[in-house]
Amino acid sequence: MGLQQKVMEQMKAAMKAKDAVALESLRAIKSAILLAQTSGQGDLSEDDEIKLVQKLVKQRKDSATIFKEQGRNDLAEPELAQVAVIEQFLPEQLTEEEIEKVVVQTIEAIGASGMQDMGKVMGIVSKELAGRADGKTISTIIKNKLS
Repeated sequence: MGLQQKVMEQMKAAMKAKDAVALESLRAIKSAILLAQTSGQGDLSEDDEIKLVQKLVKQRKDSATIFKEQGRNDLAEPELAQVAVIEQFLPEQLTEEEIEKVVVQTIEAIGASGMQDMGKVMGIVSKELAGRADGKTISTIIKNKLS
């Protein structure tokens, strides 16, 4: 079953439960899918769907961070609640330790020795962990290992 069908089923359940946060989150996913389909991509592959959902999660996390920095927890909390709903559609996320293992293996495999090799390592690790790890986390771990 594709992402769109899963979202529609969840939307029906959210409507019946009168869950406004879930409904708003699911509508955002549906909207992003329809937008991607009408922009000429046609049917989305599973990888495209994962990237789309990751983008929505990242946008909300970034917004929540900005709101918290400005002392607006009243605006940050709904964003984080939406993140929780949207993340249901992502594959299970890896822990930092698991990501670190992959980074170390990749660094050893390509013989990376310094920050000049960060792009190579980042590209390989990002492809390998697509959908299962946040790019910011991967980047931070790589920087720590290469510096």
